[in-house]
Amino acid sequence: MIGVTIHYSFYTHLSIVKISNMKSNSLPVLIHGANVKQLCITLAIIVISFTGKVSVAAGQSSYLQKDTSVRSQLNQQLNDPMLTAELIFPLTVKRFYAKINNEPVWTKQVADNRKTWDAILLLNCVRQYGLSYADYHPKEIAKAQSQQLLDKPAGISNAEKVRFEIMLTDALIAFINNVHYGKLNPDFSSSRVDAARGGDLRADEVLEQALKSNDFASAIISVQPTTPQYCLLQDQLRLITNQYTGDCYEIPESTARKVAINMERLRWAGNNGVAYLQVNIPAYALRFYQPDTTYLFNVIVGKPDHRTPTLQSKVQYFTTAPEWHVPARIFQKEILPKALKNADYLESNHLAIYTKSNQYVVTDAAGLARVKQNPNNYVARQSSGCDNALGKIVFRFPNVYNVYLHDTPQQQLFSRTERAFSHGCVRVEHAGKLAELLLSRDGTASRIPALQKAFAAYQTQTFTLKKPVPVIITYLTCEVKNGELIKYNDIYKLDNQLEMALYGTDKQFTMSNQ
Repeated sequence: MIGVTIHYSFYTHLSIVKISNMKSNSLPVLIHGANVKQLCITLAIIVISFTGKVSVAAGQSSYLQKDTSVRSQLNQQLNDPMLTAELIFPLTVKRFYAKINNEPVWTKQVADNRKTWDAILLLNCVRQYGLSYADYHPKEIAKAQSQQLLDKPAGISNAEKVRFEIMLTDALIAFINNVHYGKLNPDFSSSRVDAARGGDLRADEVLEQALKSNDFASAIISVQPTTPQYCLLQDQLRLITNQYTGDCYEIPESTARKVAINMERLRWAGNNGVAYLQVNIPAYALRFYQPDTTYLFNVIVGKPDHRTPTLQSKVQYFTTAPEWHVPARIFQKEILPKALKNADYLESNHLAIYTKSNQYVVTDAAGLARVKQNPNNYVARQSSGCDNALGKIVFRFPNVYNVYLHDTPQQQLFSRTERAFSHGCVRVEHAGKLAELLLSRDGTASRIPALQKAFAAYQTQTFTLKKPVPVIITYLTCEVKNGELIKYNDIYKLDNQLEMALYGTDKQFTMSNQ
């Protein structure tokens, strides 16, 4: 009599079908795709053509006895430099096993291997999370499946079983870190995460808790970002790598990769609470996300040779009628040459030059000649006014790049489709409205009349937020709107570089990695 057992994950949309009779071990068969009709047809073919003899002997002994020799083998391999050199997160793996006294997790008893299959299933579906199957010890997992290690352990040495045990743990820890931090996070490298230096997540703790959960897969993938943009891209990628492919849609490899690399960028940004500002450079857009609504503002970003940087910070205050402290690069390369050619340039643009010790410089011909000789010793400032480069308001947040959000007197530029005109800062259309929304969110809407008065009269006044609002500047070349994937111009030509770093040139992304 033939028996069929199906392990199916609604999160990964992958099934492991086990077919058995009373005389031999069960044979696992992986079936990709969420298409139920396809699953049933495949299952019928397998059952009809199945001629092997499979069974699971009642009372079969455990794969690895929980005795001193097994713990000794685990300890030995975890301290073997040659093996640990193969691990992606060796320190985290050691911490994980130290917590459980070097007991095996994945190679237990036949009746207790459901979570082992769940783990393998999850790793077989990493493409749905924008990751590469080749990065998670696929040869070790495939070898264990071909040897039927989980269903037919007899004849396989403890050393081989322990190696599989460690490799599967390392693969899962890598997956947890990659879906949370990203694989190439510029702020959290693999070595930093492995050493537990900073960050808000410890993969060994996540894995330990997932093993105690009734829903192993859900516990693991819950560490992903939960921002709307990320969730929509993840759903889109699941369709591309699964349903669309199974139903013979023609989805270009480049589209799948574009979605995947932008998911990676969103992992770097992480979660930013219930209210935050997000600038997307290629979309020329700023969104103010709040629990009940999202406000959209057009923006102007840096030119390709003066790129707006990606960053994370918090808006702490904003100032009306701000004085502009001109960056040294702009002063030396743009303002000073214009002043030398036109004696009226500085005055007509409300600009003044000072020494580093804050002494005013008379900008006659002799004064400008001295400045030209040693420009590094001087700075320029622009006073407030209708033609101030910062416009009527500037939003300040700490960052190493000395960039900020601000208004602009060149409002006509917002009517352009392509808006990469700045020196790196982000110019915001309707900046006064953004300031009002920030005050309302801060619980100080009573200050809005004072803001409006200062705004209209070009009066310098600073408004400090009681609760600074997170701001992230991202570089996303695609996003999902109303169920449709929208692509943006890669204005800084960064997509190819990230794609190469994630996948290389010889790895296919959407095709099966089995």
